[in-house]
Amino acid sequence: MEEYKFEKIRPPEEGKFIEVKDGKLVVPDNPIVPYIEGDGIGPEVIGAARRIVDAAVEVAYGSKRRVVWWKVYAGIEAEPVYGTMLPQDTLNAIKAAKVALKGPMTTPIGSGWRSVNVALRQLLDLYANIRPVKYIKGIPAPHKYADKVDIVIFRENTEDVYAGIEWKYDSPEAEKVREFLKREFNIELRPDTGIGLKPISRFATRRIMRKALEWAIKYGRKRVTVMHKGNIMKYTEGYFKIWAFELAKEEFGDKVVFEEELQGAEVPEGKILVNDRIADNMFNQIITRPWDYDIIVTPNLNGDYLSDAAAALVGGLGVAPGANVGDYVGMFEPIHGSAPKYAGKNVANPTAATLSAAMMLDHIGWSEAAELVRKAIEETIASGKVTQDIARHLGIKPLTTTEFTEAVIENVKRLGGKG
Repeated sequence: MEEYKFEKIRPPEEGKFIEVKDGKLVVPDNPIVPYIEGDGIGPEVIGAARRIVDAAVEVAYGSKRRVVWWKVYAGIEAEPVYGTMLPQDTLNAIKAAKVALKGPMTTPIGSGWRSVNVALRQLLDLYANIRPVKYIKGIPAPHKYADKVDIVIFRENTEDVYAGIEWKYDSPEAEKVREFLKREFNIELRPDTGIGLKPISRFATRRIMRKALEWAIKYGRKRVTVMHKGNIMKYTEGYFKIWAFELAKEEFGDKVVFEEELQGAEVPEGKILVNDRIADNMFNQIITRPWDYDIIVTPNLNGDYLSDAAAALVGGLGVAPGANVGDYVGMFEPIHGSAPKYAGKNVANPTAATLSAAMMLDHIGWSEAAELVRKAIEETIASGKVTQDIARHLGIKPLTTTEFTEAVIENVKRLGGKG
């Protein structure tokens, strides 16, 4: 096992790190799980998620298993401790533990530090951004077919706009690039043009498609759709589709069937349908025919747009979980932002953070506890016990963050026969 050094934090002595052996996670009964509270409402929603997870683990496994939480630092909270937004201690902790629960962190627009959220994903090579979107009964959703939405979006996490190759319009670098394009390719840009590059590689495309197909097999999903704008960006997004199909055929040929092969026929029993949709049509399709889509694989920027739009169909970001996963390491976090105007008011909805924690439990193989968490949240919301973000649309009295957390924990215990 690789040894990691820590400057200002120490792993809890009562826990053990998850290890990787023969290509699989080996999870002890007392895994150390680092958590980053984040800022804004982060400490409240992550605190609630941890309490609910602890209750679910205790109900599911008794005294045999427990999560050993380990606080680590990133973002605004890390600055006074380390003098930086992203200390090496935190990176080492997540690498050592293989999992982490993370709260939302603020990223300034147009100035200030570059996104710590993005840096964490890139430095830990968490190349798959996984965002399940599924309707929870009782949430007021604007969409006629909200109850038909059950989609998992696999967004590539390391390339496209996240590669961050761009130059300000009036920088010497931008001027050099404009001059190069004019001299070498006779492409003339206006002198006030900012420039960005959009890299998409065969390597990164194949591994995100592999992760999506592995998920489809593991969880019994029936369709994998590649979303792209390859009709316009032929050598980036166009090849994203080509390389994704190539991987599916080479590594999963006995498990998949391609839409063009069927010519309108039914998908053979036991096969996963692989198809593709142009990005703009994909937005139309998830609104008009959400039942036709199951797993969607997409480059970074498309996935960012699509996952927020899909979450809106079922009631918004407050109930949307997320995961950032590499070959073995996984960091689990809600999609929503830090909502600083609600910080410290005990009104934030911890559902997205808690469902993200449930994804973490699935990741380490503790699916019994994960299912308890999901069912408890569903029953709590269905019974009309909701926080202010949902209650205001229903015209009912909201619960505080603490009250909602307690209600979920009560349902965890009841569902597990302990209440």
